[in-house]
Amino acid sequence: MTALGRVRRRPGGRVVDNRGMPGWSGVPGAAPGVRRGTTVVLADDDVLLREGLASLLDRSGFDVLGQAGNGTELLALVRSVRPELAIIDIRMPPAQATEGLQAARVIREELPGTAIIVLSAHVEVDEAMELLAGGQGLGYLLKSRVTDVTEFIETVERITAGASVVDPSLVQELVRARRRRDPLDVLSPREREVLALMAEGASNAGIAGRIYVTEGTVEKHVRSILTKLDLPESDTEHRRVLAVLRFLDAR
Repeated sequence: MTALGRVRRRPGGRVVDNRGMPGWSGVPGAAPGVRRGTTVVLADDDVLLREGLASLLDRSGFDVLGQAGNGTELLALVRSVRPELAIIDIRMPPAQATEGLQAARVIREELPGTAIIVLSAHVEVDEAMELLAGGQGLGYLLKSRVTDVTEFIETVERITAGASVVDPSLVQELVRARRRRDPLDVLSPREREVLALMAEGASNAGIAGRIYVTEGTVEKHVRSILTKLDLPESDTEHRRVLAVLRFLDAR
């Protein structure tokens, strides 16, 4: 055991493609599609999680070269063994902030051929977007995904092969964040036009005359606008006014 954790040097054996083998049942042995001998390092201050991942990856055909408990150890380890894949916890000592993400940035700059998977206990949109802007062979996964062994191993293999994979929970949060930043994105061009005329104080009849449609069509557009902007019926608030305020805030 060293300050960097357990380190095994890369073996000289050839890569074996076992994609024609029967499906994996969860017992020791390589999972389908995993290139035997793909080299990987792990970084997480949770020793139990780290050891569990190391055992899982080893049984699935990966070659775990070493482990680290913080960003400094991780960078020293990666520079020493130059792995094909680094799996990194986004929050590590000393501050438990974004030390893992910072280390991932350095790895991407120094060893762009190394695939990177960042694990997080929570969805952190800004950090994930910054990571994923770095190109191919990148992944952002919630730690809860590791419980589905087959899915996790398949995802690791895809990322190692060059794919970029985003946790579904992050995708949903990105959609919500986008709507929070610009709530009008959910509206069609015609609905935006109707909302702009509403902001000018035009009635449904006035809007109909301006865009050459029937008043009934305008009413349908208004109902759609209120629904898409998530403005439910209320006894105390006028939804049409709230919609106009949303429009003005987004300008």
